[in-house]
Amino acid sequence: MAVLRGKESYLLLVTTLMLSIIGIIFVYSAGTYWSAVHYSGKMPFYMKQSMYFAVAIVVFLITIRLNILREQSFWKMAYIFSLILLVLVLIPGIGLVRNGSQSWIGVGPLTIQPAELTKITVIVYLSHILAQHKTGTPIINWRHGFVLVLPVVLIMLQPDFGSVFILVVSVFLLFFVAGYPLKLYGMFMVAGVAGLVGLIATAPYRLTRIKAFLDPWADPLVSGFQAVQSLMAIGPAGIFGHGFGQSRQKFLYLPEPQNDFIYAIILEEVGLLGGLVILALFVIAIYAGYKFAVQAKTRASYYAIIGLVTMLTVQAFLNISVVIGLVPVTGVTLPFISYGGTSLVTMWLIIGIIYQLAK
Repeated sequence: MAVLRGKESYLLLVTTLMLSIIGIIFVYSAGTYWSAVHYSGKMPFYMKQSMYFAVAIVVFLITIRLNILREQSFWKMAYIFSLILLVLVLIPGIGLVRNGSQSWIGVGPLTIQPAELTKITVIVYLSHILAQHKTGTPIINWRHGFVLVLPVVLIMLQPDFGSVFILVVSVFLLFFVAGYPLKLYGMFMVAGVAGLVGLIATAPYRLTRIKAFLDPWADPLVSGFQAVQSLMAIGPAGIFGHGFGQSRQKFLYLPEPQNDFIYAIILEEVGLLGGLVILALFVIAIYAGYKFAVQAKTRASYYAIIGLVTMLTVQAFLNISVVIGLVPVTGVTLPFISYGGTSLVTMWLIIGIIYQLAK
C-alpha cells in the first residue's frame, strides 16, 4: 500500500473497515434473537461474522501481494474455474438449495456461492480482453458478449436474478468506458426488456414479486411480507431511531434480519441520521475506488478497477433500494455489512484486487 499515492489509499481501507465493523455490530443486534430461536445451541451470528471478518482480512493481505493478479492468463483460468463451479452447483447432491435457489456448494461445514466469484472473474477477464483492442479500430466483438452471456445463463438456472443484474449492469458500464458506441445501448435496453419478459413468462413468481412491489399491502402476509415488514421498521424510526438494540421487527417479524434486510434494522435503531452515515461511508469508498483506477498503470487494470468498483456500487444501491421499497425484493446482500462469510470474504477479495492492480 505504501506505493499508492494520495488519500484514497487510506480512505478506501478505512471506510471498508468501518463498514465491516458496523456490520458485525448490527449483525449482533439484528440476528441474536433470530439465532437463539432458530439455531439454539449453535454459535451466534455475530461470532461467526467476526471469524469471517478475520478470514477476510487475511485474504486481503494475501491478495495485495499476489502480482499474478495482473496476468491475463491467471484470470482466464479463474474464469474457466468459476464456470466449472457454476455447473457443479446445478448438480443435485452438490448444489445446496436455500430460499428457492440452488446457489451454494457445501464443502464440509463451509458453503460457497460460486456466483460471487464469477462476478469478479468475468469483470477482470473482460477487462484484459477489452484492453487488447487497438485505438481507432472497432471495439465491438462477439467474444465480449460470449464471456458475459455464458455465466449469466448458468447463474439464471439457479436462479439468482440479483447477481445477474449486478454483473450485467457492471459489464455494460465497463463496455461504455472501453469505448462501445452509445447507439448499442438502445439495443441493450430492448434486449434487456425482452429478456425480463421472458424470465417472467418462464417463472411466474417473478410477476408476483413485481405485483408485491407495486402494492405490498395487497398481500401483506405472503408475497408482500418482507417489503411490508421492512417499511414498518423504517417508517416509525424517525431521525434518530429507537436506539441501538431496540428494534422491534427483529423479533421474528422481519425474516432473517441479519441478512439482506439488515439496513432496515439499522434505520429502525439509529434512524435516518445513522442510515445517512452508512451511505456516506459507501460514497467515500466508491470515490476512493474510482480514484484508484486513475493510478492504474495499464488499461487492463484501469478497466478492471472501474468494473469492480461499479459492481460494489450497484450491489449496495440495489440492496438499499430493496429495503426502502424502490425496487422489487431480490436476494442481494449489503456489501461488508450483511451476515455471511462468502459475501464478506468476497468483498475484501475485491478490495485486495483493487489495491494490487493500482500499485
